[in-house]
Amino acid sequence: MNIDVTLEDGLLPDLYGKYAPASAQIDGYPCISFPIEIVDVPEGAKSLALTFLDWDAIPVGGFCWIHWLACNISADTALIPENASASGACDMVQGSNSDWSPFAGGNRDPEIIHRYAGPCPPDATHEYTLTVYALDCVLDLSEGYYLNEFRRAIRGHVLAEAALEIPSRS
Repeated sequence: MNIDVTLEDGLLPDLYGKYAPASAQIDGYPCISFPIEIVDVPEGAKSLALTFLDWDAIPVGGFCWIHWLACNISADTALIPENASASGACDMVQGSNSDWSPFAGGNRDPEIIHRYAGPCPPDATHEYTLTVYALDCVLDLSEGYYLNEFRRAIRGHVLAEAALEIPSRS
C-alpha cells in the first residue's frame, strides 16, 4: 500500500496549517484537511484508518501532538479529498485530537477537537507522521475516541500500513 500527499516546496501547503487564511480556520485553528491519495490497498481490507501525529512536539510540549485520527473509511477509497474531515465527503469516524487536553487549552468544541487540526509548530519546522492503515475489519469506535483506544482496536487487524513524513513550517 502506498500513500501520497502533494507538498509545495517540500512542505505541507499553508492552507492546511498555521498560515491558513481565516476562512480556513475555526476560532484560530486550521481546519481544512489535506487530500491523501491511496493506492494498492491489500485484498481483504474492510476499512482504512489514519493517524496524523507530531512527534517533534515532544521537546516543546512534553508529548506527541495528535492532529487527526480517523477510522472506518471505505477500503476502496483512492482519494480522501481536501476538507474531508469537515465536509463529510468521505465517510469516517474521527477521534479526539490534542486540542481537547487541559494541557493544550482544553477546547470542548467537537468541530475543533473531533476533526483535523492543522499543524502550528511554534518553534521550528516540524515533521508530521501521516500513517494510513488497511484493516481486516471495521472498528467499533465512536466519534471522539482517543489514540490509545485506536491502538488497542487495530491490534491484530492491520493488513498493511503506509507512512509519510510531512514537514510544516513554523
